[in-house]
Amino acid sequence: MTLFEELKWRGLIKNTAGDDLEDVINGCNATFYWGTDPTADSLHIGHYSSLVTAKRLAKAGHHPILLVGGATGLIGDPRPTAEREIISKEVLNKNLKGIKKQVTEVFGGDVEVVNNYDWTKDMNILDFLREVGKYINVNYMLNKDIIERRLENGITFAEFAYTLIQGNDFLHLYKEKNCIMQVEGSDQWGNITTGLELIKKKLGKDAYAFTMPLILDAQGNKFGKSEGNALWLDKNKTSSYELYQYLLNSDDKKVEEYLKVYTFLTKEEIEDIMKKHEEKPELRIAQKTLAKEFITDLRGEEEYLKAVKISEGLFSGNVKSLSKEDILVGFKDVKSFEIKEGTKLIDVLIDNGICTSKREAREFLNAGSISINDEKVTDENMVVNKDLAIEKEVLVIKRGKKKNYIGLIK
Repeated sequence: MTLFEELKWRGLIKNTAGDDLEDVINGCNATFYWGTDPTADSLHIGHYSSLVTAKRLAKAGHHPILLVGGATGLIGDPRPTAEREIISKEVLNKNLKGIKKQVTEVFGGDVEVVNNYDWTKDMNILDFLREVGKYINVNYMLNKDIIERRLENGITFAEFAYTLIQGNDFLHLYKEKNCIMQVEGSDQWGNITTGLELIKKKLGKDAYAFTMPLILDAQGNKFGKSEGNALWLDKNKTSSYELYQYLLNSDDKKVEEYLKVYTFLTKEEIEDIMKKHEEKPELRIAQKTLAKEFITDLRGEEEYLKAVKISEGLFSGNVKSLSKEDILVGFKDVKSFEIKEGTKLIDVLIDNGICTSKREAREFLNAGSISINDEKVTDENMVVNKDLAIEKEVLVIKRGKKKNYIGLIK
């Protein structure tokens, strides 16, 4: 397959601009850009599909530019329902630095990062209206899908003008860096076409662009922080274990799509994996491959192996093989509490809501339903001390098969 055919097979091309776009993509020397506003100090896996696509183009010989929107981030692009919250310049600059570092690591340093604030900050309102606003008709802007949807409830002039600023970015990069192509998620198509229009009207040149369909979860939701389901690329915000568990539990209906979008496996490799997966779906071969390829590419093999180790330790009754740090990562969302050393077990169970009464606690203990660090306990008078704990501090207390608690001995 040519690169263009591969991108289509992977489902990575939705909207296109430029009559000979296919030839440009199949060539090996085009400069292209992808942009994001620094609304957080880390990107999430909703962004990662675009980053991986940019890496594919870079591997084929194209030159990638990441635009971090120091200017556009001060305004915020229009949302379908309401205006974005304005963030301070201090927070924005902190976010910008975090994203620049993150993207550089993802590309192994082989990426140019630019900030649109650098060429926007000195443009006064009159210059902007003459150099940009003069060339874009208001009726053209009103026909933009995102603007049209907001007209009924109202849209601020700042949001309305957002597409002009982003369009000017494309124009600037075209003139200054011979950046002839923009690559974005499909929600940015309206802004992309503004840039194409400016380049055509001001320079008399044709530029190129394509968008990728937005990646959705099994419920049809976007992967984004505004959707409440963000999985961050920063391992300090989303651990590799959490990422591993999420990918491992990908819906069977979505896993082939994710393999195509998020991994560099070939068509033949993915088809072979899906064949094996369909023969024995209970083994989750496709999901395990997805998790391995995704995490290894993003964070390295060490982080992937760490995620597997934590998963195996937590779900195979081998908690003692894990470190304190591993346990706290794996049980990040589990109820935790402090235990005073020397407290009787039955009091620990009642005081922390594991059991509602001494009678219930005794019933669970006698039935062998209480365990500490995967070892069943039955003695209600057992004294809880640091010798029982992992690294003298952490106890994983289980009631039955699904109720987990973390006790920290002090």
